[in-house]
Amino acid sequence: MLIILPPSEAKADGGDLPPLDLDRLHFSSLTPVREEIIEDLLALEPLAMQRVLKLSDRLWSEVEANIALRDSPCTPALRRYTGVLYDALDAEHLPPRAWERILLSSAMFGFLHATDPIPHYRLSGGSTLPRRDGGTATMKSRWSPTLSAAGAELPGLIIDARSGAYAQLGTIPGALTLTVMKEKPDGSRSVVSHVNKKYKGVLTRVLASAEEELESAGDVVDYTAEHGLHMEIPKDAQLHLIVRE
Repeated sequence: MLIILPPSEAKADGGDLPPLDLDRLHFSSLTPVREEIIEDLLALEPLAMQRVLKLSDRLWSEVEANIALRDSPCTPALRRYTGVLYDALDAEHLPPRAWERILLSSAMFGFLHATDPIPHYRLSGGSTLPRRDGGTATMKSRWSPTLSAAGAELPGLIIDARSGAYAQLGTIPGALTLTVMKEKPDGSRSVVSHVNKKYKGVLTRVLASAEEELESAGDVVDYTAEHGLHMEIPKDAQLHLIVRE
């Protein structure tokens, strides 16, 4: 089983691993696109980079982080990302087997294994990045063919917890798409927005820590029920996590 998470704009600073080496990352088929994106980003003048990334002056440090991304220290991807989802996931207290079941989606790197060493950077799935040779390109147009090919090779049960901007970067055939639904006292349901990140983190922690191997959507529903979570299979290739507040 693999669980694919979205990244976070919020990131931990620093790290105790050597600077970025794309050859050390999983999914070597993605290396050419990774390299192209980094080169196009670093070709921008700082103020142009700020405009492209739509950053306020208050976030100028994110521009500086990008400028230094080839030389700054790295840390495992699962420790680099912070925020609501990653606070709920609590990577520092996950068992080793859990790290092996978590992938992350990134506008700069495509798919990442939880252990892949990455620097602090800023680039979102909705960015449109100019090419050095002229023109501009969305992250979707840069990633779609290559990332979809990599997604088609992922083994076993795949739970796709990516947000919309990252799900569009590449398809994953046969993956179960996760949606967090809020159930009201009258029984009506609606899609949860921001707070869905917390529940995705909680769910990922439970699933990734499982001692047994989960092989189907039914296994996921049964296992999570044993841990106090309510999940349903509304149709093929979908999973709903139902929360009641």
